[in-house]
Amino acid sequence: MNSASAPGATQPSSELESGNQRTGKGRILAWASWDWGSAAFNAVMTTFVFTVYLTSNAFGGEDQASAVLGGALAVAGLAIALLAPVTGQRSDAGGRRKLWLGVNTAAVAILTALCFFVFPRPEFLLLGVSLIALGNVFFEFAGVNYNAMLAQISTPRNIGKVSGFGWGAGYLGGIVALLIVLQLFVQPSFDWFGASTEDSLNIRLVAVFSALWFFIFALPVLFAVPELPRAAQAKRLGLPASYGLLFRRIKAIYATSPHTIYFLLASAVFRDGLAAVFTFGGIIAAGTFGFELSEVIFFAIFGNVVAAVGAMLGGLLDDRIGPKRVIIGSLVGLLVAGSVILVLGNGDYTFLGMAWAGSTIFWVFGLFLCLFVGPAQASSRAYLARLAPHGESGELFGLYATTGRAVSFLAPTLFTLSITLAAPLVAPGEAQRWGILGIMVVLLAGLLVLLPVKSPDEAPIAVVPAA
Repeated sequence: MNSASAPGATQPSSELESGNQRTGKGRILAWASWDWGSAAFNAVMTTFVFTVYLTSNAFGGEDQASAVLGGALAVAGLAIALLAPVTGQRSDAGGRRKLWLGVNTAAVAILTALCFFVFPRPEFLLLGVSLIALGNVFFEFAGVNYNAMLAQISTPRNIGKVSGFGWGAGYLGGIVALLIVLQLFVQPSFDWFGASTEDSLNIRLVAVFSALWFFIFALPVLFAVPELPRAAQAKRLGLPASYGLLFRRIKAIYATSPHTIYFLLASAVFRDGLAAVFTFGGIIAAGTFGFELSEVIFFAIFGNVVAAVGAMLGGLLDDRIGPKRVIIGSLVGLLVAGSVILVLGNGDYTFLGMAWAGSTIFWVFGLFLCLFVGPAQASSRAYLARLAPHGESGELFGLYATTGRAVSFLAPTLFTLSITLAAPLVAPGEAQRWGILGIMVVLLAGLLVLLPVKSPDEAPIAVVPAA
C-alpha cells in the first residue's frame, strides 16, 4: 500500500496488518457471541416486541406514543452522531477498548432490564421511551468498540469470513431469541407465571429475558480477547481537546487517504438503504401483498436465516475477491430483486408453466433481498477495518456510526415521498408498493458513489496526528 507522511503522525500501517497473523477459533467464537446476544436488544426490544408494546393504545394511543418514541430516538441518534467518534478515539488511546465494550454492554443490559417497570399506563410512556433511547445510545457506543475489535481477532487472510460469521451469528441469534420470546411470553406454549398478561407482565418479563440474554452472551468476548495496548505516549485529553484531535485527524485522513472518507460517505448512503429493506419489508408484505401477522413473522424468521447464510457466504467471497466486489454484487442483486417486486406487484402470473401469485413473488424475491443484505453489511465492516490506521479502529468506526446517522433520514423520506407521489396516479391500495422505488434510489445512489472508491488493497492507509 501507498503511504504518506505527516509531522507527528502515527505509523502508516493498518491495525489489521500490524496485528495478529494467526488467530484462534475460540476468540472468533467469543467475539461473534456478542453479535448473537446483541440481537435480543435489536430484534426483540427495538423492532418486534417492546417498541410495539410502547406504541400500543395502553400508552395513550398509537399516534401519540409513536410520535414520542420517534422523538426520543431522534435525540438518541443525535447524541450518537456527536459522541461516537470521540468515545472510540478515547478507548483507542487509553488501551480501554474491551473495558468500554463491557461498560457499555452492561449499561444496555441494565437499561433493558429496567423496562420491566414500564407498566401499561400512559404515565409510564416517558420512562419507557427514555430507557429505549438511552439503550440505543449505549448500544451504538458498544458497537463502535466491538467492530473495532475485528482487526484484533482476524488476519488479512480471513477478515471477511470473520466479519460475515459475526453478522450471521447476529441474524441467527435474533431468530432464536424471538422464538423463545414467542413460545414463553407472547404466545406461551404452556401455562406459567411469565405467561400472565395482567399488567402486561409477560411483555415486561421479555425485557428481563432480553437483558440476561445479551449480558450472558456478551461475557465470552470480555474474557477471550485481550485488552488493546495503551498507545505509546498517549496523553489524557479533555472532551474539547478530543474533538480538536478528531477534526485534525479527519483532515489528515482526507489529505493522506481520501478514499477512506469516500468510503465512509458511500457506505453511509447504501447502509441506510440496507436498513430500510428490513424496516419496511414487513410493512410492504402486509400492506401490499396481504400477509397476515403470522405470515410476516414467518417471513422475518426465514429472511433472517437467509441473511445469515448470505453474510457467511459473502464473507468467504470477501477474502477471495475483496470487499468492494462483494458489496457491488450485493447492491446489484438488491436492485434486481427489488425491481422484480416493484414491477410485478401483487398480481398473478404464469412463468415456465407455473402459476405465480403475488405472495409467491414476494416470498421468492423478498428472500433474495435478504440474501444480499447480509454480505453488504459484513463486507462494509471488513472494508473499513482494512483501512483503519494502527491503533485508530475505534475512532474510525465511531465516524462510521456518525456518517450512518447523518443520512439515516434518506430512505424513510424517499419511501414516504414515493408513496405520496404515486397515490394519485395508481389504484387505491397500490401506492405503498412504490415505496420500494424510494429504497432502490438510495441503494443505487450508494452504489454509484462507491464505484470510484478504491479497494482497500489499492488505497493508502491514512497517516494521522498523534494525540
